[in-house]
Amino acid sequence: MISVRYHAISIAAVFLALAVGIVLGSTAISGYLLSGLSQDKKSLGKQVDDLEAQHNELSARLANADSYAAIAGPLAIRGALDQRTVALISTADAEPVDTEAIGYLLRSAGATVTASIQLTDTFTDPVRGDRLKGIVTRLQPAGVQLPSATDPGTLAGGLVGGLIQLNKDGKPQANENEAAAALRSLADGGYIKSGYQAKPAQLAVVLTGGASQGEQAGDRAAIIARFAAQLDRTGGGAVLVGRKGSADGAGPVGVARADSSIVSVLSTVDNGDTAAGRSVVILALREQLEGQSGRYGIAGNAQGPAPAARS
Repeated sequence: MISVRYHAISIAAVFLALAVGIVLGSTAISGYLLSGLSQDKKSLGKQVDDLEAQHNELSARLANADSYAAIAGPLAIRGALDQRTVALISTADAEPVDTEAIGYLLRSAGATVTASIQLTDTFTDPVRGDRLKGIVTRLQPAGVQLPSATDPGTLAGGLVGGLIQLNKDGKPQANENEAAAALRSLADGGYIKSGYQAKPAQLAVVLTGGASQGEQAGDRAAIIARFAAQLDRTGGGAVLVGRKGSADGAGPVGVARADSSIVSVLSTVDNGDTAAGRSVVILALREQLEGQSGRYGIAGNAQGPAPAARS
């Protein structure tokens, strides 16, 4: 007769066999999975190494190309702006190295920089826009006509353009004493730095930084874009130059390119932090003298890297 003890031992044996089977099975599966994961890890590691090698190679090629542009650029633009005058205007976030490099290329192209002005953060502060408009109308010299637009960027462009730019006929728009007094007042008010000994120029370069940051970034960018566009309308031509990111939606170059009334007259360059882009600034100024405009650089909204060669 089968006892209860026999049943208990039988049931225990079944569960023990089941447990041993599970352990052995899971060990085999785990080994298989670990082997697969190890192979995947090696494969992914190789892909990372390959991508890193490609990145390093592309970076080296870009560095070599930029080094070549730094050497060839001054030769390619020699004489492009012979006997021309240029006002160089930078915003508060513009990099000094860009300003110096473009100034050097302007001189290499035969141009003379007759005015160098830096706009402060106060100048581009949307909160102080009404105050800037009031100062612009108060400082307006006789002979300088302000635009009918009411936004601070356009009005400020009309005033500053009238002070440091020649008109379309190549004549000063304000007498020297009035221009110096108005620029000094803008400096005393914290809107610009230096520049009150500036002489009027035929062309203008507005140099800004990269992507706009912080609150009201788009409004700040709009002030710069409209300011540069009005300089173009006031004088013989202008180019707005930015670094990487400046052509984004909230960047000055991006805002300019999104406005058909601006992009139809103002030229823009979005890679002014590279040797190639800086040389393009000179070519874009030359194109402005011919009554043309364009969008140049490497951003998606650029029409090409540089103006097309003209016969």
